[in-house]
This record gives sequence, structure tokens and C-alpha cells, in this order.
Amino acid sequence: MNVHGAAIIKRSGLSKTARNRKHCDRNLAQRVCGLATESVNSTVRLADAIPLPTNEDLPLQDHRGKGLANKHSERNFFLDVLSSTSGKREAKAYLSRFKPPSPHAKNGLVSEQSRIKTTEKIHHSGVNLGGLFLPARAIDESPFFGQDTVPRTFVDISSEPLHVALVGIKSPHLIDDQILHGIGLTLSQLAKLGLNCIVVVDAQHEQAQKLSSEQPLLWRTSVIEQADRIVSAIDCQGGRGARLLDSVIGVSPTKDEHTPSVKVRGDVRVLHRNLLLTPLRRGVVPVVVSVGYTSLDQKVVAVSAADVMLALTRELAGIAQCSTPDDKPEQLLQRIWTAQRGVSLDRIIILDQLGGVPSTSSMRESHVFINLEQEYEAICDDLLRLKDSHKTKTQYEVAHRASTLSTSRTSNPLFKIEEGEIVPAPMQALTHRQSTIDLLVDNHLNSLQLVRDALAILPTSSSALLTTPQEAANSIGHSSLSKMPGVSTRPFRNPLIHNLLTDKPIFSSSLPRARLLPSTNSTQNLSTPATFIKRGMPLTFLPDPRIETWKPPTALSLPLQLSDPRIDLARLVHLIEDSFGRKLDVKRYMTRISQNLAGIIIAGSYEGAAILTWEASPNLPPSLLPGTPAYAARMVPYLDKFAVLKRSQGAGGVADIVFSAMVRDCFPKGVVWRSRRDNPVNKWYFERAKGTWKIPVKEQGTQGWTMFWTKEGIDGEEFDDYAAVCRSVETSWADGKKLLD
Repeated sequence: MNVHGAAIIKRSGLSKTARNRKHCDRNLAQRVCGLATESVNSTVRLADAIPLPTNEDLPLQDHRGKGLANKHSERNFFLDVLSSTSGKREAKAYLSRFKPPSPHAKNGLVSEQSRIKTTEKIHHSGVNLGGLFLPARAIDESPFFGQDTVPRTFVDISSEPLHVALVGIKSPHLIDDQILHGIGLTLSQLAKLGLNCIVVVDAQHEQAQKLSSEQPLLWRTSVIEQADRIVSAIDCQGGRGARLLDSVIGVSPTKDEHTPSVKVRGDVRVLHRNLLLTPLRRGVVPVVVSVGYTSLDQKVVAVSAADVMLALTRELAGIAQCSTPDDKPEQLLQRIWTAQRGVSLDRIIILDQLGGVPSTSSMRESHVFINLEQEYEAICDDLLRLKDSHKTKTQYEVAHRASTLSTSRTSNPLFKIEEGEIVPAPMQALTHRQSTIDLLVDNHLNSLQLVRDALAILPTSSSALLTTPQEAANSIGHSSLSKMPGVSTRPFRNPLIHNLLTDKPIFSSSLPRARLLPSTNSTQNLSTPATFIKRGMPLTFLPDPRIETWKPPTALSLPLQLSDPRIDLARLVHLIEDSFGRKLDVKRYMTRISQNLAGIIIAGSYEGAAILTWEASPNLPPSLLPGTPAYAARMVPYLDKFAVLKRSQGAGGVADIVFSAMVRDCFPKGVVWRSRRDNPVNKWYFERAKGTWKIPVKEQGTQGWTMFWTKEGIDGEEFDDYAAVCRSVETSWADGKKLLD
């Protein structure tokens, strides 16, 4: 008998027979409870007796079966989760977004509601009916014994949105089974953390495109074979497994006369919404192939994976709801609202052998974070310039080698081979190299375009992640052993799991590039090929450094003022006061920086800002007159205020966006600032500064400052100017307290 099924309810006024029966039933219940307790204790002792696997237990495919392997994987999975949550703020944000539905006791809730309704009816009738229509007390309080378990708490799953990630796997034929197994493990771990995945198989390589146009049925068979490999890799992880969907995509040409900037429509669409959502709600991973069927004759056609992912994005975002002439506006609005409330598409994940979007400095390094609102056009232009520069270099090398070959032919009488009979091997290599670079750049541009189009129709909280299959397969369950016996090493954090828990990239985008490179004595490579992308927020530069370089003020220049009509002073003051938690003396502050304001950076709708000034060092000799070039050369670029709204601190990367723009676009040659020694933000500053120095307290009374700078290799004179400025800058708070900024 289940102990939960033996419910004893207290009863008053029992007869002697009832008391005897109660005594017997109580003994029976005690025996049941004793057996259950002993069973639980035995289970605990048994669990304690099973040791966790050690290095000697590996490999785990021993006679004890999959139990130890699962225990080892589960333990390391939770270790990975704990190591990925870097702080209380990230954990709180994750739990607030992926909170489980609150359980309600269905029977207790119904009975209580019915009791309240009955009481209200009696009360509103105006007649004192006593307990005539109330449940009999003797029946209600009588003990009840049942063999069945008490009904479990009722959870309304439909009340909570279904969190979904759209995962595109490019060129699965180039991924071996071991990597696919690791990807399947990662997807199953994401499901445990509340993020359900839809996998899109992208098999559009050069040979597949040729085969799809000539023999579409044979091409469909080859694509399904690759999809079956992915399904098998997910099924072997346990759980609900995966399900192949090869008839969910339809193709019907649209009649749009112009192409909108936001692709809310397209030729490719989802035929059956329930084929996607039903397995998702059951914990099954749908695997969609890039195969479509025409709406007129149901022919098999090849569809690009980008169009399939956009069609799925539109469907999951709720904007693909078809309307008919008979639909009323409120009915259509209700249908769209219901579709949007039931599903939340949180991530767009692309697994590509090329990894993330390469930076302009080197094709071997990727952007850590991309703010689409600010950086999309610039990154696309840089990739196109990179492509053109390689093309120009290739053309020059081909022409140079052709002229060398022509000279050798005319000078050598034995070299009498007609034109066109041979093709020099070096020229073939150059041409092949150029075509390879073109393919690489085009692939990155297409991925970036897909992410931009998808995020444009999703909420601002959604994001995208571009990484390699090897990084995605870097699950904790695949811990590798070092070559030394008895020593094991855990792999680096999985970018997919880390991004889900923190909504951030593994490494901050504002960190110096040198911090992401391996040291000379280290064998670990801290760089990552993953690129985290968000729609982000626009940045406002005053003045714009792309048009006007930030320079020290001269006698002929007019410095920027906070009273400039382009600046919303009230919102800026609110931002500063909210970030610092103190009232600002606005008049005093504007007077102090009126003649030396270098510029201001504003993030979004005043969610963050940086106010930078040019400060004159007290160490300047009297012979240097203000406004002269020599005087301007000694002025110090100073970060006067760095503020982020409290509701945006630690979320959305506002601080990283503003700081990166400051050191990259505004002051690439370095900037200096100060912070109180006990400021909790100092850890963040230490990671991004090239140098720090704690100013001795005896030189400034009771205040203790830490100075930070971003310039590489400052000399003695610059250091003295930096320290003098950090000592001399006055605070401008309205409370008048001698507290630190």
C-alpha cells in the first residue's frame, strides 16, 4: 500500500466501534509508514554505496552498463551548470525567464472553490438555511483509506510559453558520428534546462545543389540520410529522442511587388504548425530537412536552409497566421496573440564548420559579440573589402607569374609549346585560393543576413549564436583525459549552455584581445570561434568619431555642451542618478565640464552612457598656454561618468557595448579613469584596463582611489599626468558629502 494513499483525517464524536476501527487503522498506517521509511532508507544507503566514477572507472562502457555513465554525465552536467552561472544576477535572470509553472492541487482547488461558491449562494439568497445545503460534517471528516495514490498536483503547462531554439546544422556530411553524438548530448541538456530545440538540416553544398536540380528525389534521399544520423545521435541520449519531419515545408510563390526590409512574408512556409508543436510539448526534438513541396502539384523541390529557418521563425513568432476575407479583425488579432503567447523563440543557433563571423583584423579570429543595430553595416563592408583585397592581390600575382612565364618562353628556344596547351600549376592554386575566400566570405555574409532577418521579427530579448559543431559538442559528458595517469581535465564551457544560463558570450566583448589569446607558458587556448549576436541597441556619438575625430579643444574650436539640443539632459541626469544612487548637482557639474567636454556616448534610449572629458594636468608648466598645440598634446583623455541603468546592469551587454565603443572608436589611443577602492565594479575594470595603480591615501586625505588606463606602455610623464588628474578632479554631487564617485 502506498503511504501517500493512506490518509487519516481527524474525526470528533466517534462511537466505540468507530474508535476501535480507528485504532486498528492507525496501527496499519504506522506499519505502512515504517515499511516506507525503511524502503527509503535502504534506497539512500544503496545510493550512497554506489561510488561516483573516477578516472580509473573510465571508459564507462564496462560490465556495470549505462548506469555509471549516466551518473557521471549527470554529475558533470550540473558541474557545468554551476560553473556557467557567473553570478547571482545571471542565475536570477535565468530563473525568472525559465521559471517552471506553479503547481496547483487540482482536487483541493476545486473543492475549495465549490465550497466558496456554495457559501456565496446561500449568503446572497437572503434566507438562513443553516447547514442544509452544506456537505455533511460526518461524511466530510470521516477517515478514508484507498489503495490508489493521492492525485498529484496539477500543473497547467499551457499557461507557460514553450521556450524554443532553432538550430541549423550546416554540412552534416562533414561531421563525424562522434561530434554528432556530442551535439545530441548538448541538445538533450538544453531540454533539461527548459530550452526545446528544432533542428534544421542544411545540406546545401556544391554537389548537393547540382544533384537537387538534376535528380530531386535522389537528392531528397541523401538529405534524409543525413537527417537520420542526427536523429540517431539524439535518440541515443535517452529521454524522448527526436522525430524526423520531411513534409512540413511548403513552397508557394508570393505576389509581393517589393521586398520589405523585414521579411514577414516569403515563398517558403510551414504547412502544419501542430507537427512542430506537438512533439515539442512532449519533449521530442523535431528534425526538419530542407525539402519543400510546391502548393500546386506537390513536387519535391530543394529549399535553402535559410528560407526554412525564416519560415519557422515566422511561424513560431505568430506572424504567419493566414487570414481569410471572412475573418474579423478582432478574431485575427486573437489568433495571432494566442500563437505568440504559446511559443517563445529565444535562440537562433547556427552550427557551421567556419565558426563565428571573422573580425576584420584576421580571418582566424571571430567577433565575440555583435550589436546588429550598430555594427551590421560596418561588418558587412569589412567582409566585402576583405574579399576585394584578396581578389586584387590574386589578380596581381596571376599577372606577375604570367609575365614571368611569357619571358621564360621567349628566352628559351627549347620551350616551344603553343599557347593554351598548358596551365601553370601556381595559377591554378591562386585561382582556387580566391574562389575559396569568396565562398568563405559569402557564407559568413549569408549567415549574418539570416540572423538579422530572423531577429528583426522576434522580440529584443531573442538572440543568436554562431559556433562550430566541435564547440557545440563540447559537452561535459565527453570529458577527456590528459595523457598523465590519474589526472583528468574538464573541457571548456559549452557556449550553448553558457549562453542559455547567462544570455552572454563566454568571454566579454569589451575585454582586450590579448586577454583572449593563450599565454606563452599555457597550453590552453582561451579564444573561441563562437559569435553571440543580438539586435541590440543603437549608439549615439556626439560628436560622431567617424566624421570628426575627438581632439582636445583649441582656441578656435567650440566644445560640446550638455545643453546641446541633441542631448536630452533630463534623461541623462536621471541615468546618472539611477546608476550611482546619488543626486547630481547639475549646475555645478555643467560648469565644471563646459570647456573641456570631449564627447558623449548614449546607448539606446538612455540605458547607458559615457561622458568623456579632456583634463589639464596640474603638472603642466606655466609656459604652456591653453589652446596651443603643446598644451593640447599634454591634455589627458578622461572618463568622467560611466553609467548604466540599474535595470540594465548585467543584462543585454549595455556596459560592454558602451565600453567597447569608447576604446575602439572614440579613444583608441587610450583613456584614464578612477574608481573608489571598495567599488564592486572594480573587478570589471581590472579585467579591461591595461594598467592600474592605487593612489596612496596619504596624498588625498581620507579618500582612496584606484586609477585605471587603457593605453599600452605609458611613459613616466604620462603616468604623472594621469595621477595628477585623478587626484584633482572634483566631485559634483548635490548631497555635499565627501564620498567617492
